[in-house]
Amino acid sequence: MKQFFVVVLCLLLLASCGGSKTSNTEETVPADSTVVTADSLAVSDASDDLLANLPMPKAADELFDDFLYNFAANRKLQMERIAFPLKKVNGNKVETIDKRQWRMERYFMRQQYYTLLFDSERHMEVVKDTSVNHAVVEMIYFNTGAIIQHVFNRLRGVWMLTEIQTIPISASNNASFLEFYSRFSTDTEFQEESLAESIQFEGPDPDDDFARMDGVITPDTWEAFAPELPKQMIYNIIYGKPRPEGNRKVFVLRGIANGMELEMTFQRKGGEWRLYKLTT
Repeated sequence: MKQFFVVVLCLLLLASCGGSKTSNTEETVPADSTVVTADSLAVSDASDDLLANLPMPKAADELFDDFLYNFAANRKLQMERIAFPLKKVNGNKVETIDKRQWRMERYFMRQQYYTLLFDSERHMEVVKDTSVNHAVVEMIYFNTGAIIQHVFNRLRGVWMLTEIQTIPISASNNASFLEFYSRFSTDTEFQEESLAESIQFEGPDPDDDFARMDGVITPDTWEAFAPELPKQMIYNIIYGKPRPEGNRKVFVLRGIANGMELEMTFQRKGGEWRLYKLTT
């Protein structure tokens, strides 16, 4: 994953040699605090005790991804960044959740990968936009046809979880593509029928560890390239204002600590989605 968990380097020292704890105040964090990557951080209950004593640098509130990784890894921080009592909406049913009822939310950190949906390669740059003040983490369940949305807003410079909403997949701005993907990921015959006549391929060169190669995949050779896709549930993050569903979608699957990277570009023509590009 190309983003960073923003935690000071002493986490590693604390984990390995039981060093002294740091104060949970922003003033104790030097301006040039060292960051470690997701590869260095195991999200577990044991590491959570260490993380609770490490304040999150203000820079982590600039990008939503940086904040979210810290939010999912640090129980104490998570409790501080939820607007309790938290509003929970499911259709006409409105409830509230207080601190005592809240259970730690790890999101995709346990499974070591996550998925995203974009309207184009250019739209993917939104994850680096520091002006984004609204974001929604979606948990999309194909078995129940529901999407649980965790709504975050940056208030007075800090990200806060402000509401939880449950909507049917049919009400999503990505409804058409999600209904297509649900079948594409589970039905081999339908998957083959949903391929363009030629699929642009970009990936690592098997003969050179430092080079990449371009090529074309045809439906008759697809079986050799077909990736294993999540089927029952996927995640998505909406950065900023939701966009109307267009006729192009980039499905991204990224590993958190294993270097996995997959992009599949689909286009809708005549009401039918087809795969046109595969990048690994």
